[in-house]
Amino acid sequence: RRVNVRVNIELLSISNPVHKKDLAVRLTDDTDPFFLYNLVISEEDFQSLKSQQGLLVDFSAFPQKFIDLLQQCIQEQNKDIPRFLLQLVSSASVLDHTPVFLNVVETNPFKHLTHLSLKFLPGNDAEIKKFLASCLKCLKEDKMMLEEKLRKTEEDLTRQLSYTQQSLSEKSRELDKLKNEWTSYTTALTNKHTQELTNEKERALQAQAQYQQQHEQQKKELENLHQKSIQQLQNRLSELEVINKDLTERRYKGDSTVRELKAKLSGIEDECQRAKQEVLSLRRENATLDAECHEKEKLINQLQTRVAVLEQEIKDKDQLVIRTKEVLDATQEQKAILEESTEKKQSHIEKLETTIKSLSAELLKANEIIKKLQGDLKTLMSKLKLKNTVTIQQEKLLAEKEERLQKEQRELQDMGQSLQMKEQEVCKLQEQLETTMQKLEESKQLLKTNENVITWLNKQLNEIQMAKKLETSASTHGGVRTAISPHGMPDRPSFPSSGISHPISPLYAFQNFLEPAHNKNVNSQCPIQFNTQLSKMNQCSDVQIVTATSHPANKENLFTSTGDNLGLESKYFKKKDDSIPLRGLSQNALNSEYLKPYLPTKAQPSPKAAVTPASAYFPG
Repeated sequence: RRVNVRVNIELLSISNPVHKKDLAVRLTDDTDPFFLYNLVISEEDFQSLKSQQGLLVDFSAFPQKFIDLLQQCIQEQNKDIPRFLLQLVSSASVLDHTPVFLNVVETNPFKHLTHLSLKFLPGNDAEIKKFLASCLKCLKEDKMMLEEKLRKTEEDLTRQLSYTQQSLSEKSRELDKLKNEWTSYTTALTNKHTQELTNEKERALQAQAQYQQQHEQQKKELENLHQKSIQQLQNRLSELEVINKDLTERRYKGDSTVRELKAKLSGIEDECQRAKQEVLSLRRENATLDAECHEKEKLINQLQTRVAVLEQEIKDKDQLVIRTKEVLDATQEQKAILEESTEKKQSHIEKLETTIKSLSAELLKANEIIKKLQGDLKTLMSKLKLKNTVTIQQEKLLAEKEERLQKEQRELQDMGQSLQMKEQEVCKLQEQLETTMQKLEESKQLLKTNENVITWLNKQLNEIQMAKKLETSASTHGGVRTAISPHGMPDRPSFPSSGISHPISPLYAFQNFLEPAHNKNVNSQCPIQFNTQLSKMNQCSDVQIVTATSHPANKENLFTSTGDNLGLESKYFKKKDDSIPLRGLSQNALNSEYLKPYLPTKAQPSPKAAVTPASAYFPG
């Protein structure tokens, strides 16, 4: 018996109580759910199996080799004489609940070689139930997935049906309207045509009488005209010969001009190719510049293309409907026009037949005379036709060449315009590059100035700290006393003699360290003003320092500059979010001789400049 069997191979790792690895193999049949055989091989069992069957593979490589043997069996199963076979052998005649041997056999003309033989045990009721439950679970999941797909497809189909029904109803209404309009239009046309036919018949009878009278007169006139026409034709023949000579000369001139134009064309094409090469090089440069922008715009373009495609499909469908309507109207109009023309032609033919019969008898005599003249005319006309055909062909060739030249000139103009556009784009890009380079240079200059200011400030801080260490033991001018706090900062001096018990800003002590020689008389030149109930002291025109005692946020000393802001540019005094305020720097300290080698020189400040308080912020 030959059956398709599903083989599941799993490697189980067990850590409790000892770390082990077991190989679990399961045989099942998709058609028979009760067909279940299991085999669990531990590392110890594998060693015994290896010694019994003479295997050369370790336990870790055994599962992959077993899978390779099974794949070879699958490849050979459709052949008439397969090389590898998978045999399931049982001791009983029927596959009952008895152990089974699974053999991988290789066949050759001499012998059947068994590469591997494994003993499988039949599954008990609990294992079969577990297996059936897992199968049921998989089937239910598949069922749920299929039901969801079915529901979605039904919804889509119902939507499409409703949409098509609505469109059908609209189209049917439009068709009914068109039919009603067409019937009314045809009835009106038939009534008009009947009236016109009766009028035309009456007119035809009147015209017939007139034609008979006119014909007799025309007959005499024709004879006179015929003689005159013969003379005119002879004169015209001589004129045409002269014109023919002129045309041949023009033709030769046209050929020479065409050659010159071809030479010019070749030169223009060379210039065009050079321009194309330049355009290609510019495009490559633009592509490198636009690559970064295109990557970001790709997503937007994809979405826009999807929307555009959908809109285009809707527009195409609308256009198809409109075109079909237009074609219907056009065909109906053509049909009506053809019917009218056929009726008119039939009536006209009947009239002509009557007139021809009457004229034919009289014209027979005239024809005999005319035939003689026509024989002479035919010979002349044949010569004229040949000349006319030659001239017409030459004119056609000239017209075609002129059209080609015009097309090429238009293409050249288009190329020139596109080149100008590209040159403008390149100029814009170069301008952008120049602006960015200027910004870069400005930022570099800013960085250099910032670095100079920072180095100067570091030097000043180091000198101040050295001066503090030297002057800790010395007393200040006019009873003002300075002391070093435990944190290495000078205590704020007080004025006991004047009755001021409020602490003075650390800016005062800092100013004393920088300018010990200039500020000897404290009572006369004190650059301090208090916000509390103190009398105003001698104010300085250069600096105004405010110390607040009540609110802790006003502990920062504000210094203002007069006139030119210490020679620094205005961008250094702009407040920034990431800047650090300099506490305790006075105007006199900044105007001192220490700043002169580091700051740019500017004009002296005017004495009448307004003094305004401002916070000094230097970039981080």
